[in-house]
Amino acid sequence: MLIVDADPHRSPSRVSPMEPSPSSSLDFTDFLTRMRHPASADLFRFTNRFIVSFSLCRTNAENGSSKIQEFLAKIETIIREHPLWVHASDAEIENALEGLEKYVMLKLFNRVFAASPEDAEADLRISKKILLLQHFVKPDHLDLPGNFQIEASWLNAAKELKKINAFRSPYEKLQCIMACCHAISNMLLEVSKSANSSPVGADVFLPILIYATIKANPPQLHSNLKFIQLFRRQSKLVSEIEFYLTSMISTELFIINIDARSLSMEETEFQKSMESAKLAIDGPSSEPIAEVETYKDIISTMHCDKEIILDEGKYPFMETEAEDLTLSEVQDLLCSYKQLVKRYTKLSNTLHKLSSHEFQLLNSPVEHLICSDSLDKKGKIEPSVQKQ
Repeated sequence: MLIVDADPHRSPSRVSPMEPSPSSSLDFTDFLTRMRHPASADLFRFTNRFIVSFSLCRTNAENGSSKIQEFLAKIETIIREHPLWVHASDAEIENALEGLEKYVMLKLFNRVFAASPEDAEADLRISKKILLLQHFVKPDHLDLPGNFQIEASWLNAAKELKKINAFRSPYEKLQCIMACCHAISNMLLEVSKSANSSPVGADVFLPILIYATIKANPPQLHSNLKFIQLFRRQSKLVSEIEFYLTSMISTELFIINIDARSLSMEETEFQKSMESAKLAIDGPSSEPIAEVETYKDIISTMHCDKEIILDEGKYPFMETEAEDLTLSEVQDLLCSYKQLVKRYTKLSNTLHKLSSHEFQLLNSPVEHLICSDSLDKKGKIEPSVQKQ
């Protein structure tokens, strides 16, 4: 089996499984409360102006990441010197910075997450490949020793990873990866302890993570990993967190490039297994059902999100007060207003024409709407039958 981008001698440390903390929502609420304090008015305006400015700027995710990272670094200095936090503890400062990152990224989520066609294609490609691999890949294909083949632990790790799309901040998405990796690490340490052997390294950890990922088939895996890499505060991607995130990225690359050699299989056996999996998924029809369903699932998820949560990227001024607007933003609003009026007028005229046409149809003589031979002797409408 081929292992990529991981230190095989590094041993994951034992830790309690990490899930998005129950107190994280309370911490975020505390942050919002402080931001609404009159003394935070300048900080609140500064943050919202950045969000509006970013929303109006046409940029790709990579360039957007640089702008957001620069903003977060700049505002960290401002917060540390701000009257509301000048006497705060390190924990309170860190809570404020976490809250700020979450606030900004929730506002900009629809603007930067899976924002390019390339990201969507990558998500579909890896999701479809995992669907195929789920049909035949076993622990032995990844050269896993028998004493580490504990199904319950793999399923628990997979369950944690599948939660990743339920969250919209980089921190919370990263916590799902951490919880998955911690479940695996704790299982490895328990096995090593029971066997009185030394802790294992990444040469065992990574294959289990790959297998758990195949079991989970987490939605939009590529976009989620990219989102964390680009928009999580860089100062927080260190030590154990960096190791686990790198392992997850290595897992994605391994699955994308997986072949017969990767799974210790003969080429003919691998190709036969892939073809059998395709047939099982797609059925006898020539249409690629699995790909269509995966695409619909992703689009449906994105569509539901946009119905529930207002797209801040399209409506950046929704929570902006009049006194917070700059002259250039007023000009942008006026331009948008004029475009809105033109579109509304065009839509209104079109609907009026459609309504007029519908009224004419409803008031047309019946004989103009149906064939005369579709009426029986009692005047009831019968299905029209083509004459032979």
